[in-house]
Amino acid sequence: MAATTNNFDGLRVAALESRRADDMTRLICKFGGEAFVSPSMREVPIEPNRAAIDFAYRIITGDIGIVIVMTGVGFRYLLKATEKHVDQQRLIDALSDITTICRGPKPVAVMREFGLKPTHRVPEPNTWRELLQTIDAGIPIANQTIGIQEYGVSNKQLIAGLEARGAIAESVKVYGWEFPEDTQPLKANTLALAEGERDILLVTSAHQVVNLLRMAEDLGVSDSLRDGLSKTAIVSIGPTTSDMLREHDLAIAMEPSHPKMGHLVSESARDAKRLVDEVRARSSGSQSSTSQTSVSLRADDSSLISASKTPMPAIDDHPSQSSLFMRACRGEPTPRTPVWMMRQAGRYMQEYREVRSQQSFLELCANPKLCSEVMCTAVEKLNVDAAIIFSDLLPILVPMGFDLEFVKGDGPVIHNPVRSAADVDRVKGLDNPQDLGFVYETVKQTRADLPEGIPLIGFAGAPFTLASYAIEGGGSRQYSSTKALMRAGDGGWAALMDRLTDAIIVYLNEQISAGAQCVQLFDSWAGCLSPGDYREFVLPWMKRILEGVTPGVPLINFATGNPELLPLLRGDRRTVVGVDWRIELDVAWKRVGHDISVQGNLDPSVLLTDAKTIRAAVQDVLNKAGGRPGHIFNLGHGVLQQTPVENAIELVKAVKELSVRDDFSAENGGTDS
Repeated sequence: MAATTNNFDGLRVAALESRRADDMTRLICKFGGEAFVSPSMREVPIEPNRAAIDFAYRIITGDIGIVIVMTGVGFRYLLKATEKHVDQQRLIDALSDITTICRGPKPVAVMREFGLKPTHRVPEPNTWRELLQTIDAGIPIANQTIGIQEYGVSNKQLIAGLEARGAIAESVKVYGWEFPEDTQPLKANTLALAEGERDILLVTSAHQVVNLLRMAEDLGVSDSLRDGLSKTAIVSIGPTTSDMLREHDLAIAMEPSHPKMGHLVSESARDAKRLVDEVRARSSGSQSSTSQTSVSLRADDSSLISASKTPMPAIDDHPSQSSLFMRACRGEPTPRTPVWMMRQAGRYMQEYREVRSQQSFLELCANPKLCSEVMCTAVEKLNVDAAIIFSDLLPILVPMGFDLEFVKGDGPVIHNPVRSAADVDRVKGLDNPQDLGFVYETVKQTRADLPEGIPLIGFAGAPFTLASYAIEGGGSRQYSSTKALMRAGDGGWAALMDRLTDAIIVYLNEQISAGAQCVQLFDSWAGCLSPGDYREFVLPWMKRILEGVTPGVPLINFATGNPELLPLLRGDRRTVVGVDWRIELDVAWKRVGHDISVQGNLDPSVLLTDAKTIRAAVQDVLNKAGGRPGHIFNLGHGVLQQTPVENAIELVKAVKELSVRDDFSAENGGTDS
């Protein structure tokens, strides 16, 4: 229960504010706290900044059509870094002629100093999420080159979100964050936090977190600092800072109602006693209540989090159940990391091209013997640890009433898309599962043709991706029609998702009955959604699928384009979360939770290089996996058409050689199979 007055009541309050350190000290004291404010960073321009000069030239020449200004000081540094090399008036004139998006009030104010008025201003709390929402509200970015003035650390989520909307994102760094000139106050605060001598820590910037941890490392107190912070109530000023804290496994006690220093201090003072008591109770192992303003988990996500990794037995005695792949799905230790590749049977293989030249793609998908042939050829040639049936995401839509055609040069086209609740009324359920009998026959044929020890993966499109195809009528950059129906509030979206979800559950269970040991959901377009939209418009139906698929069968949930969705992809213990290449695997696994297995996440473009580069990239992914049980090596998306076959073979070979665990014994689960 909140205190009745805003008063720290003598608690020791640390803060890392730099620019407004004096204001922070004054506010903490005003609200009855003992202030320990230590500036933690200073902006350092990058000199000479060749990238910034090139960036400016590209704006002038029209190569960059949209510019995102992230910070006021950064915009000032951009102009300063280029003033000796680029005509400043030409640059300012060029900026006035193109679309500019300001992340918040400070860059707006600085642009005005130079006579510029931004085209768009991002609303509070001014994070990358609101930035993307501003774009989605009506800024066309498909096929546009967008320049981003960064502010220290690259924002991978923003870049991924822009790319998912069809843009080409180009970023430029104009300054970095270093320690302050006088590091003694920061050292003193770091050591005090490590000793548990602070009650509350106020964090007003994501980069403060990085520099605090850097200082602890320099002082040799990293472990002590983490222990001390576990007993300290950490209050974050807003979502971007909270993301950085979570990324470093630091628990957040509270976020204020507005991302302002005044709100941060006054609301921390108001709730100080409760926050400190809760953190201390939690650190000592006691059960503590959850703050309504806590941002570590939303209440509606709580069902997705399991407390610990528990054994998950195989559901039958098929020989492939003891394979490395299936054991990794169940989170069991393995003597090396299993590996397979999405789209491992595809156009990059001569054998596939020869088969494909004789019929259309849909005809091939409807021929179980040929589907089995192309997959088994790929498995044998690559020497991978798992096979996935050869099929496509979209045939499930045909018996549901959609007119599907694969058009050369355009890909899949649906000639009768749904655009309204009235249109959804004509969408059928999968009333006769045998309308897709050729897929189940493909499962049976492939299972019969594969070596018994190789597990077979069935798959389906996830409901959001299928809905998007059904609504857009094909590929899309903006998903405008999809989002319009999604937000219409007339019941059309829920009705469509209900029918797709019911069909997917039946479809996957039929594949399991036909012989699949595992199934995968492909959500190729989910990256266009914010976490909030995913929770509201997708997650309820994903939960139904996870509950409806045959119990005990591993289900790989793979969504691309937005790493912020990762915590929402985990379900019960049998779920494996697929990870694309837009986030480091170790960071992704932290977000998902180490009690859940993961799959991924080498960038497919690495396979266009050479054996040495491939081997180094494989080692990097394995290093980030850290040898934990439950990692399945895969690409972050499918094999690219231009990939030399020998490079795909080299990847599998590298994984098998580099991931061997010398300390693995038969007691831990047997030998390599």
